[in-house]
Amino acid sequence: MQNAVARFLKYMAVERNASPLTIKSYREDLEALSEYLGEGREGVLPSAGEITVSDLRDYVSALHDSGYAKSSIARHIAALRSFFRFGQREGWAETNPAKPLRTPRQGRTLPHFLSAEELGRLFDVPPANEPMGLRDRAILETMYSAGLRVSEVVGLDDADLDFQAALLRVRGKGRRERLAPFGSYALDALRRWLRARKLHPQLKAGVAAPVFVNKFGRRLTTRSVARMLEKYLKLTGLDGRTSPHSLRHSFATHLLDRGADIRSVQELLGHKSLVTTQIYTHVSTAALREAYQRAHPRAK
Repeated sequence: MQNAVARFLKYMAVERNASPLTIKSYREDLEALSEYLGEGREGVLPSAGEITVSDLRDYVSALHDSGYAKSSIARHIAALRSFFRFGQREGWAETNPAKPLRTPRQGRTLPHFLSAEELGRLFDVPPANEPMGLRDRAILETMYSAGLRVSEVVGLDDADLDFQAALLRVRGKGRRERLAPFGSYALDALRRWLRARKLHPQLKAGVAAPVFVNKFGRRLTTRSVARMLEKYLKLTGLDGRTSPHSLRHSFATHLLDRGADIRSVQELLGHKSLVTTQIYTHVSTAALREAYQRAHPRAK
């Protein structure tokens, strides 16, 4: 089992060019399966080719009983299908025992976003007289201005910035590259941060390619950005549900509310499928319905 998992993860990294985060998720999901199967057989794992549909159904049932969210269970099942599909290709699995598994139906929740006024309050909080404050302002402005995922903003390198054209080269999910335009507020915030980074002795000594670095000059992590945002949310009193991804949600919602067509928003977000982008049309519709109920004299 361990050898099959190791070969599968190598295949995903090398041949499928999966991101490190995807590889990590697959590894954790397959380790969880191994742990479950080992417990049921007094620590003796079956070979990957011996795992049956019944084994996997019992495992999925155990995930339900343990209180896993439907989205997490769906991810586990997707990982199992990919793993055993690889096994068929390699010849150690005659069939794909994960194929008959039923993926739990998930109700789609509307994404949380901030209003333009709330975003203005948030962006004004980072101190403009400190290098790290200028960095934080630049991160927030860039994420909202270009609709970036947190992994995309921390992955930016100096060479990815084109100030003249106001474009970013972004590496998204599946390492797909796209060009993302950004506005004047983000442009100004980025320039201020890069000037501060250049003048600060500690940062200057350690800075290589990453645009956004910590106080030691090393590339920021996604968790660092999340902690930074949490700090500013507390200072502003804004909704605690707000996450780095909420800035991306706000970007898409505001564009659609102001007349952008959904195909353009899909391209700007780097969504592979239009279906993924369509949830933002529901957000806009909800806002319209709320405005109608509030303003129309005969709505109620």
